[in-house]
Amino acid sequence: MKRRTLLKSVTGAAAVLAVPSLARAAEPLKELRLDYAYYSPTSLVLKRFGWLEEAFRPAGTDIKWVLSAGSNRALEYLNGNSIDIGSSAGLAALLARANGNPIRTPYIYSRPEWTALVVRKDSPIRSVADLKGKKVAATKGTDPYLFLLRSLKQAGLKRGDIEHVALQHADGRTALEQGRVDAWAGLDPHMAASELEGGARLIYRNVAFNTYGFLNVREQFLAQRPEEVTRVLAAYERARKWIVAHPSEAARILAEEAKVSLPVALLQVKLRTDFSQPQPGGEHVAALRQAAPILRQEALVKPGVDLERTIAELVDTRFARALTGKA
Repeated sequence: MKRRTLLKSVTGAAAVLAVPSLARAAEPLKELRLDYAYYSPTSLVLKRFGWLEEAFRPAGTDIKWVLSAGSNRALEYLNGNSIDIGSSAGLAALLARANGNPIRTPYIYSRPEWTALVVRKDSPIRSVADLKGKKVAATKGTDPYLFLLRSLKQAGLKRGDIEHVALQHADGRTALEQGRVDAWAGLDPHMAASELEGGARLIYRNVAFNTYGFLNVREQFLAQRPEEVTRVLAAYERARKWIVAHPSEAARILAEEAKVSLPVALLQVKLRTDFSQPQPGGEHVAALRQAAPILRQEALVKPGVDLERTIAELVDTRFARALTGKA
């Protein structure tokens, strides 16, 4: 089966049937390694309730959880074979795949508005155009960084028009609040905490520039362990449906895990995150196609990389369809 055909709904039934035909593992899986992240409440719920441990106990598989502080970390862990399954933003996953990280995305864990451009409450900065010549913190290789680049371009600015300060998300918040940078491309829950507790202002929001939450799997693991991947996605589906039914309780778990206040967690879970569409498909491909040019314009991928082909190779529609029943 050609990878491109996997994106066509007319081959949906055949794609599902193709999953068992993938190469099977010769022996039971001893350890499954995956990440959890504060930007992925679904992973926190799954970890809290032990549903993966429950699903894999009959096979004798141990579950190893690794904290990802950002998409860049999750993708580094995947590329270094430190984890098998990791969560990132969609555009960050595309950037990684385009630069040789062998991952595929069989599941969408959320559609969040998790990033915006943030300034202190007393800042004179009012718009993206005002960032010219300013220090702006952002974590390279993540949605906030790519959001910053797209926002600058839309405002008629280039990356060179600002002084980019490379900091991990939590450190970006601290730098902003301490006055060491003028602005920050934030990420929830840190952004929501700065907004509610520190009075920070969001000077630019654009939900269309926030790419989806992609659950990525190492390509080799996906090919060799299709049954295990399906079991993981079934557990993710259980957690997603639980969040939809219990958003306040999910926010409480986020608050406890991320050590933020309940109002901060509620803002992230109830107002800024959509958990309704776990099936990778056309809308996710379209979002990546719309965002992809910034990767080439900013020389973030090697010349000659076929981004259209990379998107088709990244988005894998087979596994989740069998669980969600959605085409």
